[in-house]
Amino acid sequence: MSLTMDETALAARLDDARERHGTPGASIAVLTPGRVDVAATGLLNISTGVEATTDSLFQIGSITKVWTATLAMQLVDEGLLDLDVPIRTYLPDFRVADEGTSKAATTRHLLTHTSGIDGDHFADTGRGDDVLERYVATCASLRSVLPLGATMSYCNTGFVILGRIVEVLRESSWDAALQVHLVEPLELSHTATLPETVLRFRAAIGHIQPPGHELQPAPAWGLPRSSGPAGAICATAADVVGFARLHLDNGRTSGGRQVVSADSVRAMRKSHVAVPSGGSGPFAGDWGLGWGIYDWNGRTVLGHDGGTIGQYAFLRVVPDAGVALALLTNGGNAVELFHELAADLLGEAADVAVPAPVVPPDPELEFDPTPYLGIYEREGASFEVVVRGGKLFAVQTVVGLGSELTPEPIDLPLVLLEPEAESFLTQHPALPGTWLPVTFITLADGRRCMHSGGRATPRVA
Repeated sequence: MSLTMDETALAARLDDARERHGTPGASIAVLTPGRVDVAATGLLNISTGVEATTDSLFQIGSITKVWTATLAMQLVDEGLLDLDVPIRTYLPDFRVADEGTSKAATTRHLLTHTSGIDGDHFADTGRGDDVLERYVATCASLRSVLPLGATMSYCNTGFVILGRIVEVLRESSWDAALQVHLVEPLELSHTATLPETVLRFRAAIGHIQPPGHELQPAPAWGLPRSSGPAGAICATAADVVGFARLHLDNGRTSGGRQVVSADSVRAMRKSHVAVPSGGSGPFAGDWGLGWGIYDWNGRTVLGHDGGTIGQYAFLRVVPDAGVALALLTNGGNAVELFHELAADLLGEAADVAVPAPVVPPDPELEFDPTPYLGIYEREGASFEVVVRGGKLFAVQTVVGLGSELTPEPIDLPLVLLEPEAESFLTQHPALPGTWLPVTFITLADGRRCMHSGGRATPRVA
């Protein structure tokens, strides 16, 4: 099944949905066997009025992690990296605050987000080629919020550490390794990591909407260079599905070169850990080596999302159909925009039924809120779960990176979805109309955690 539309029709479809969801600019690419359809509409920056085009670069955020994971698997193929030996095998000076984790954590823990290391450590260590080395040094005092291997908890920190391992084994910067070992072999002409390279192209800026204000350009363009392996790639939608093609073609380029082994490609898409708050609606229920793994009505779909400062990116890959879709945006209700377009376009291109967004039961279920009350904390966020007016809320306070954009606490309503699973739904004011899963879990050591946004936040009081 191929998409029977030209770029004009796809652009019209994108433009209509983009406007309805308040997104300033967007770019989309749909890869089907033997064909790529692309379109872009709207503005890259509402202040300058520069139009979005198919050759415009957007920030793909954490989709970058799949690229970094692929770099790691290339090293596995070459016998340079063993996923199951301690990180210190490759980074002798590696340490976090917990010495047990420092000694025993492996690269596999990093790839599967199971290291337990506090995951949102965004230290800006400068602009030089030594930024990752300096970043890893700042982790020495970083706490472990969970025991090693206890559960999946999304970890940006781990992928920066992984990027440093790539640097040591490649004897180059992560940025250079990415170019030499992925970008150039895949002939991706519009993929970059450094701002001075991005400036060669048309590039989007993110947009935010503070409470009580109109949508406006974000006060900062991008993440610090030290966050590169976790989320700093800028690319066109066409280049993103060009990367996805590598994973659809068992690690071969379009010219037949084996860039990563078929065994490594298969290992990356195999489930390694369950996502406690995943699996409902369109959310990933499992995690592989870099990839999120979705079960859409019995069909396996791979994917990853990315969010930077006012930019949101989405990638979904349907291996059994040879189809991939990438949507890159710069603000607005991008999640709802993606859900609408993915349901339509992947249904047509891959004959896959995207699960409907999950919604609360009607009427709401009654329950005892006592087991959930308390304070939950991790790097970057604190949540106080309280009862107000007979309703349960998680009051989120953003700290560190992002606190300037969200200076005031956010009330997140918690609506019970499945009592036995202790799963709830919530809505974030930045995503009106979108219900997000929240699950409370008890670890093997008896510790209680709130799992949301892929992250496990332990109760501290």
